[in-house]
Order: sequence, then C-alpha cells, then structure tokens
Amino acid sequence: MPSPVRNSILCIVALLSIGLSVYHLERARAGLETSVVLIGDTPATRYRLNNTTGPVVVVAHGFAGSRQLMQAYSLTLAKAGYDVIAFDFEGHGRNPVPMSGDVTAIDGTTRLLVEETRRVIAVANTLNTSEQGISLLGHSMATDVILRAALDEVDTGTRIATIVGISMFSQAINRTEPSSLLIINGQWEGRLREPALEQLQLLKPDALEGETARLGDVVRRVVVAPHVEHVSVLYSSKALNETLAWMNMTYGRRGDTEAISIGGWILLLLAGIVFLFKPLAQLLPRVPVHVQEIPLRTFWIAVLLPTFIAPMIAFLPAVEFLPVLVADYLMMHLALFGLVQLFVVRLWLPGVNWQAIAGSLLLALWGIVVFGFALDRYAASFLPTAGRLAIVLFLCAGTVLFMVGDNLVSGAGYGRLWRRIVARFALIVSLAAAAAIDPDRLVFLLLILPVLILFYLVHGLMGRWVARQSGPLAAGLGLGLCLAWALGVSFPLFDAP
Repeated sequence: MPSPVRNSILCIVALLSIGLSVYHLERARAGLETSVVLIGDTPATRYRLNNTTGPVVVVAHGFAGSRQLMQAYSLTLAKAGYDVIAFDFEGHGRNPVPMSGDVTAIDGTTRLLVEETRRVIAVANTLNTSEQGISLLGHSMATDVILRAALDEVDTGTRIATIVGISMFSQAINRTEPSSLLIINGQWEGRLREPALEQLQLLKPDALEGETARLGDVVRRVVVAPHVEHVSVLYSSKALNETLAWMNMTYGRRGDTEAISIGGWILLLLAGIVFLFKPLAQLLPRVPVHVQEIPLRTFWIAVLLPTFIAPMIAFLPAVEFLPVLVADYLMMHLALFGLVQLFVVRLWLPGVNWQAIAGSLLLALWGIVVFGFALDRYAASFLPTAGRLAIVLFLCAGTVLFMVGDNLVSGAGYGRLWRRIVARFALIVSLAAAAAIDPDRLVFLLLILPVLILFYLVHGLMGRWVARQSGPLAAGLGLGLCLAWALGVSFPLFDAP
C-alpha cells in the first residue's frame, strides 16, 4: 500500500478514535455540576448531580497521584446522587504546598496529611445532609491517611458513615475500628491481599475474600477486582460497582446507576493521539539520515559502562537543591549516564541543524501540550503549578543529555528491537542499583520505574518516528523535554525536614 494512502487511513482511524473517546468521556460528565474549590491551600473538585444534594463522599488519591486519577470513582458516585469532594494532597497535582516532615514516621509526613484531610472533612461536613455522616474513599497511601483522619474525627464527635480503601494498607485497623470498612484490592496485588484478609478475619476467623463479616456494630468486606494491579484497579468495573453497592447499603439508598467505565476510553484516546502523530511527523522536512549501526563491542560498552558508573554517585553526600523527592539525584544520574554514552559514541554525534530543531519542537509540543492536555483532563495531573516550571527546567539538564545518548546508542529510529530493549533496560538496572546503595534516601527511585517504562512505550514511539525524518538529535532533544516535563509535574513536591 502506498505510504500516502497508509498515512491517510491511519489519520482517519486515529481521528475517529479520538472523537469517539472524547464523546464517551464527556458523556460520563453529562448532567454533573463540577466546580473547583480551594480549602485553605488545598485544591479540590466537587462533583454532584445538577441541583441535587446527597451524602458527601471525600475522595483521596495515592502517592504521586492526583484527583484526576480518581475520576472513575468520583463520577460514578456523583452520577448515583452522592456529593463528591476530591482533593490534591500537599505536594501533589495542583497543590502548591510541598509535603514535609519525616516520611518514615507516623507523626511526620503522615500526620501532616491527616491534618490536611481533616480540613477537607470539616468543609465536607458543612455540605452534608445525611444523618449517618460523611464517607471517605482513598487509594494506596491515602487509605492509611483517611483511616487515621476518620479515627481522629470520631474522637471529636464527627460521624463517619463508612470508609472505602482501595489497594489498602494501614496498621491503624483493629477489631473495633473502623466500624464500617470496604477493602478492594486488585488480583495482582498479592502483598496487599493477605493483610486485607487478616483484617476481615478479625471479625470472622474463617472469612474469605468476597465475603462480608459482622461483629456487633462493626461490618467489613474484602473484595478482589479481577485482572488488575495497583493502578488499573482504579478503573475496574468490579471495584467501582462494589464501591457503589457498599455506599448504597451504608446509606440505605437504592438505585440502578452503573459504574462509569472510562479506563478503556482513556486508553483509546491516548492511543489515537499517539498514532495521529505518525502522519504528522512525516510532514517534517526529511533530512538524509545515514544511520550506521554502532559496532557490537561499542554498543555493549555504551550500555554497560554508564550502568555501573552512574549509580556510584549514590555514595556521594546528598545534594538537595530541588523541592521534589529524589529529583536532584535523578537529574545527576541521567546527566552522567548520558554523558558517558555520548563519550563512547562521540564519532556518531550529529550536528545541530534547523530540521533537528523543528523535529524536536514538534515532538515536545505534541507530547507535552496535546497528549498532556488529554491526560490532565481525563486521567492524571499534567499541567504544572508555577513552582514546578523551574523544576522542569532543572531536570532538562539531565533528561536531554540522557535521551540524546539513548537515541544514538539504541539506533535513532532504525535500531534493532533487542538493542532498544537492552539500552532502556540498562537505565532501569542502573536506577535500581542506586536505590539499593542508598535505600533510605533513594528508595523513591523505584516508583519512577513504571513511569519510565510507560514513557518509552508512548513518547519513545513518537520519538522513533521523528528520528526517521529529522535525525537522532531531534528525537533526543524532544524526548528529553517531554521526560523532564513528565517527571517534573508528576512527582511530589517535598520540603526536606
């Protein structure tokens, strides 16, 4: 099939995918009144049916998450008549206030997040019309925070109707508290399923997953959402329907509202945006790209040498100049990794030309603005607060060097698959080694690894198309800007104690 025809078909399919996805995603919001409010410095979004009131549910996200990430639950509950308030924790999403305190101590960072949650609860109580009180729903890190906040609130006389913990782990649970609790874990979250079952069996020793246990006034249920893990559980129809049924049981409400399933439409939308970029990239002025595959011996040196050298800076005293967890170390690690690779393959380093600049700008604009806007509206925070822009610029010093080196070593759009996989896997091994050298300081590097893998799959594919048109430098520069942005806007702000 001729290339213009193939590109036209791809363009039409991508546009149809985008249009269909946006239609369904916007339809999920139809009939809802959505407003952004500030609770002190904490940004929050209120979802409710137009001109109606119902029991209030406070929704909290997990570590490195945002209120956008919890939209499937917020929309599902709001469509069923609940008044939902979802908020961004300190250091996350649009919240300009950094996290602080000792992350390893309950009386440190956790206590500060509990206090923030209680400020949100105080506002929620002013909106609540239910005699049973408000309810709390949280994911991952937030499950421990909302539970501790609920216990403090109960001690002061506030009524908490129920708690829903998704991917839950908390050592604050005992035989009598909380009095009403639903725990939902993904099937592939084995480390969380065992303690969840133990918490259920505090009420009924022979209880199994999928059962509801009662002991006096205490009621608990533990559910497993099939075929999902720590993030995809947030879009599981099973998890959403269980949450809705539990809330309806708690408040004695009836309804035939079903879960708002948006996960598949989000994936289709983002895929459409990515593949629409391919025919767009082919409009770039094509420069003669004579990619000579580097010799096998040079390739292995370029891969293995930085893999072992870069983690060595973990032995150096900590230098903290960015208000983001491990971002300063990550910048130095990526910069050193890239510099070593550039030194090894220096004879293949291309010159700067206007075609490379044009290609890198197109890639950066599409990957940050177009892809990022869709991600921010439907899935995760991607638009930064003003304070994060400086962080993005600092990160560029490492990400650009790394991505240019990576493109040269992996083949700049023409490299064989096994080489691309090995080159990218080397960085993951290198970061994991750094975390092993200094786990107290660098353990959060492990949380970046899934982000890197997704980045390679999505932005890396777009970079490959640019490299074929405009050369390896264009792809490296563009991908470096995109990676700096993705890391700078998504990882939590933190003021070290």
